[in-house]
Amino acid sequence: MNIHEYQAKAVLRAFAVPLANGYPAFTPEEAEDAARKVGGPLWVIKSQIHAGGRGKGRFKETSAGEKGGVRLARSTDEAKTLAKEMLGATLVTVQTGPHGKQVNRLYIEDGANIDKEFYLSALVDRETSRVAFVLSTEGGVNIEDVAHKTPEKIHSFSVDPATGIMPHHGRTAARALGLVGDQAKQIESLVTKLYAAFVAKDMSMLEINPLIAMTNGLLRVLDAKLSFDDNALYRHPDIAALRDETEEDAKEIEASKYDLNYIALDGTIGCMVNGAGLAMATMDIIKLYGESPANFLDVGGGASKEKVTAAFKIITADPNVKGILINIFGGIMRCDVIAEGVIAAVKEVGLQVPLVVRLEGTNVDLGKAIIRDSGLNVIPADDLDDAAQKIVTAVKKGRAA
Repeated sequence: MNIHEYQAKAVLRAFAVPLANGYPAFTPEEAEDAARKVGGPLWVIKSQIHAGGRGKGRFKETSAGEKGGVRLARSTDEAKTLAKEMLGATLVTVQTGPHGKQVNRLYIEDGANIDKEFYLSALVDRETSRVAFVLSTEGGVNIEDVAHKTPEKIHSFSVDPATGIMPHHGRTAARALGLVGDQAKQIESLVTKLYAAFVAKDMSMLEINPLIAMTNGLLRVLDAKLSFDDNALYRHPDIAALRDETEEDAKEIEASKYDLNYIALDGTIGCMVNGAGLAMATMDIIKLYGESPANFLDVGGGASKEKVTAAFKIITADPNVKGILINIFGGIMRCDVIAEGVIAAVKEVGLQVPLVVRLEGTNVDLGKAIIRDSGLNVIPADDLDDAAQKIVTAVKKGRAA
């Protein structure tokens, strides 16, 4: 789960991480009031969306014009004026795609005199099963660009969970960022606090870009992005309460209610598969034959009829779906359960696009018989290759009609 910058900073503030003073705003009047509380004389007006690149982003079809999603104000009146322009406008960044995201909230923050910018993040390293820190002197830019052009400027170290954060980790961070003296002590303290926050809140990723050194010598977290392990949210009701469903795909929200592994994509063929590996293979073979998947959907190994019905309804709710491929290899998941769920869903929502079903495994003959006797206009397939070719052909035929 992702949260907004102002929420991330509230979480980090509880761990005494050095941050600027700031307040969220949902209306121009709240922005003006927040500016008064912050005090000025320079305010930063930040769009709050779940995407990076806000500063270099552009608003479209609005009075906000071609200016970025992060603005500077030099008076409370200007803060209110900028808020009027930005709230409700659609911000397009490198991470939102061309459609962009509507800005529904802002963060009004105290300005800073910046001397240097750094990059710092923490994430779970799956290879070592440890929390790893990634640091670079090239802050304020896309870390992917730094990794591609100047990989020698990226440094990392991992923390042994048996010992937790140690003094030598802080010294390693200081060397990586070229910090000495008091600033070296500050980064040592910051790394310790960030690790404590990461572990305590079951984060999956913590990114600070940039971490700044101000002209007065103090370090400050200028931007913060946090992601949390969905599987651990039951332990953190305070974090779960920060979820902003307006930033998420409605179909993904619905899928989460049924514990379905669903991710919306941009293609035309909806997929229902059991098992993540088989789902990836199904998506790949659809691409191989000239179409694109509209989603990743793993119904899991022990799905019920109700779960399958919900999954089918989620797929058909996507207007971009021009065909559906169901690919089930029954082990724990029984083919007859899949068949019953599909029939129940079709009877409820109808079937407006071609449907290809490939079943194999436990109770496969029963599953095929259930679908065959249902009277549905279903295209059977013998194997995955056959299924992919049939659904791609049906979609292309429908497009040409």
